[in-house]
Amino acid sequence: MIAYICRRFLSMIPSLFLASVIVFSFIHFIPGDPAQVMLGDQATPERVQQLRESMGLDRPLYVQYAKWIGGVLRGDMGQSIFFHKPVLDVIADRAETSLLIAVFSMILIIVVGVPIGILSAVRCNSRLDQLFSGASMFFASIPTFWLGLNLMLLFAVTLKWLPTSGFPSIVESGDWSNLRYLVLPCITLAAPNSALIIRLTRSSMLDVARADYVKTAWAKGLSEGSVTMRHIFRNSLISVVSALGFTFVALLAGTVVTETVFSLPGVGRLVVESLLRRDYPTIQGVILIVAFVYMLVNLLVDLSFAILDPRIRYS
Repeated sequence: MIAYICRRFLSMIPSLFLASVIVFSFIHFIPGDPAQVMLGDQATPERVQQLRESMGLDRPLYVQYAKWIGGVLRGDMGQSIFFHKPVLDVIADRAETSLLIAVFSMILIIVVGVPIGILSAVRCNSRLDQLFSGASMFFASIPTFWLGLNLMLLFAVTLKWLPTSGFPSIVESGDWSNLRYLVLPCITLAAPNSALIIRLTRSSMLDVARADYVKTAWAKGLSEGSVTMRHIFRNSLISVVSALGFTFVALLAGTVVTETVFSLPGVGRLVVESLLRRDYPTIQGVILIVAFVYMLVNLLVDLSFAILDPRIRYS
């Protein structure tokens, strides 16, 4: 197992290198000039060129890439063009919000999606199953921004139970009651993703239910709960856990719509703002970190397969 983990970490190196090349190249092909954006439309060409030279943007791309990747290897992702501070500090300021949203949304997705998916599979083709299937298809198809705005209108504006927007940092204030600012965003994100997990759990369990060992378990006279949880659900967990892993990464980096609706200072919104400002170092840093997190989660998901299925062995 240790040897397998070491090989996987080594295989991440060329993948991250390729990702860095692709990200750096495509970012610099985006129309627009960071110097022009910073100085505004009224700036003279001479002033723009002077700023480009001071930021090193007039150098060939391979020289800029070599300087950037050299800094990354030393733990320095450069200086943010817009925020005027290290990229890692900029990302760290936004990471708290995105991480908390991803974690609590995943808890909601698991608590809601998996049990309903199990119940839907056990009561396959019943009215309850049809109700759950219809509800899950509805929540999977509605736009996230529409759901977020309606939740805000109901619980924040009409009932005044929860805040409408923003998120005061818990790390800075030490006030855990600030988590109430994330209730509506987490529900907004959890609703469509829970629907997908419900459908996936149901379909995976129905596929496993047709296996011969499940028929043997029924023939032995085992209870419905034992057959459902020990033989069907446990053997359908691989596909569910795999989907949950990729969902977590998506929640961590792809919540830009929800963060915009609720005015949350998260990583997804940071990427969009940096794109508009042509803040190259920040965009490159965020995407590279997200790529690493994606690979790490993928590794953890693969390792979990060996726990869920004793037949899987890594060496």
